[in-house]
Amino acid sequence: MTMTVPIIVIILIGLVLFASYFIVKQQTAAIIETFGKFTSIRQSGFHLKIPGVQRIAGRLSLKIQQLDVIIETKTKDDVFVKLKVSVQYKVIKDKVYDAFYKLDYPHDQITSYVFDVVRAEVPKMKLDDVFVKKDDIAIAVKTELNDAMMTYGYDIIKTLVTDIDPDAQVKEAMNRINAADREKTAAQYEGDAQRILIVERAKAEAESKRLQGQGIADQRREIARGLEESVEVLNKVGINSQEASALIVVTQHYDTLQSIGQETNSNLILLPNSPQAGSQMLNDMVASFTASNQIGEAMKNAKLKEKND
Repeated sequence: MTMTVPIIVIILIGLVLFASYFIVKQQTAAIIETFGKFTSIRQSGFHLKIPGVQRIAGRLSLKIQQLDVIIETKTKDDVFVKLKVSVQYKVIKDKVYDAFYKLDYPHDQITSYVFDVVRAEVPKMKLDDVFVKKDDIAIAVKTELNDAMMTYGYDIIKTLVTDIDPDAQVKEAMNRINAADREKTAAQYEGDAQRILIVERAKAEAESKRLQGQGIADQRREIARGLEESVEVLNKVGINSQEASALIVVTQHYDTLQSIGQETNSNLILLPNSPQAGSQMLNDMVASFTASNQIGEAMKNAKLKEKND
């Protein structure tokens, strides 16, 4: 009996000592109450309290936390869309009391403000503007939350619109519009390419024709120069210009026949090609030269007569 009492006393003392200290983790604040009344806020480290008199009313994390809020609302062009807004917030170290005692459910409070701001901003925008101006929505949410939650000891670090999800039919329609727009752009590029190809081909053909015509002109010029030299040579030996021209034409006729005969696979047919063709051609040329000279003399006499009158 005498041994039992000291053991009980030792156990009681151990329990009292064990209940007298507590540890607060890093980036955490503990709220101490004495007989139900707020006493102090303990930061990270080793701490003592009076067992049975003081108690830890609660602990608040001072780390940055994130709350994801999904809101369904309607845009200005009557499209229902779901937005996911991520709110990053933390308890202000100097306002742990307000954060603990003024709000029981901070998540619900933040969610309510997010709903209120998003449903006020998005209906002012068309669906395309919601995608473009999502940062403006996030800034509006952050501004509203900061003004409201600062009173309760919460600091809003950042708000992000992380997802915009229209109705499935709307997304399908948007994809069709995008595909049609891309096809239109592709058709325009193809049309431009075809037009450029046609223009360049026409330019190349025109240049080819120009060069071809220039070549033919140069060829005829050289032929005329050669004929002129031939006529001069024949004139020197007593053959007049008409006879010289006829002789050259007949000579070229027979040279052409000889050239055709040398080509075994030639499909060229020279008409007329009878033995009398050269003689007939020569007679026709002489007659034409004579007629042209007579006409020229008549025209000269007529002009002289007009001057004399």
